[in-house]
Amino acid sequence: MRITTHPDPARFLSEIAEYGINYDPAETEGRGWHHDRVRRLLGDEEPGEPVPGGPFEIACGLVRDYEFAEPHILRGFFHRDAPLVGRDMLLEGRFAILRFPMGVRVDAEVDEVRDRADGTSERSWGWSYRTLEHHLERGRLVYEVVKNLDTGRVEFVMTGVSSRARITNPVIALGFGLFGRWTQKRFYQAAGHRLARLVAEIYAGADRPTPRPIGVEDIVEAPSG
Repeated sequence: MRITTHPDPARFLSEIAEYGINYDPAETEGRGWHHDRVRRLLGDEEPGEPVPGGPFEIACGLVRDYEFAEPHILRGFFHRDAPLVGRDMLLEGRFAILRFPMGVRVDAEVDEVRDRADGTSERSWGWSYRTLEHHLERGRLVYEVVKNLDTGRVEFVMTGVSSRARITNPVIALGFGLFGRWTQKRFYQAAGHRLARLVAEIYAGADRPTPRPIGVEDIVEAPSG
């Protein structure tokens, strides 16, 4: 826990490269585990494959760069030149004046066409991460941009499974018990709102934000705002 932004993201990223995930992926059911799925409409395109320069393509670029995150709740630091899968990220949780550094690792990229229960099909692109040792939570979060190929509807879909990690600091444990789940739900809603706003602005002609370089390496901070 800190009251300022992490002074050396490069060092922290080097440290978490040695961390393993902090839970057993086969044991995510039962008491204390939350299963979430939140959808947010981003826009509409013509039916069929994604339109170049359309909401789907714009959203994919923003999601890849973590520009959808609400900066007052969560910021991310990572190596811009690292491959997406395997990318380590320092997430900085923010609550009032407090800062909580947490490590995650991108474990998979989603890029597929799949059938829906209603008989239509959808194109999905996105990625997921798992929490690492010393994180306040345990679990996996999947971020996807999804286009229904029959209707043209484009959505941002966040799917998560999570639970509280073992927190040894009693003050942090109490605070997380009181506000952790509330902040998590707030993040889902804020991230969907932010991405929808950015997609609309860029589609209307605004410049696309990109993660901000920091330091002398290829480390960037996102979101840029």
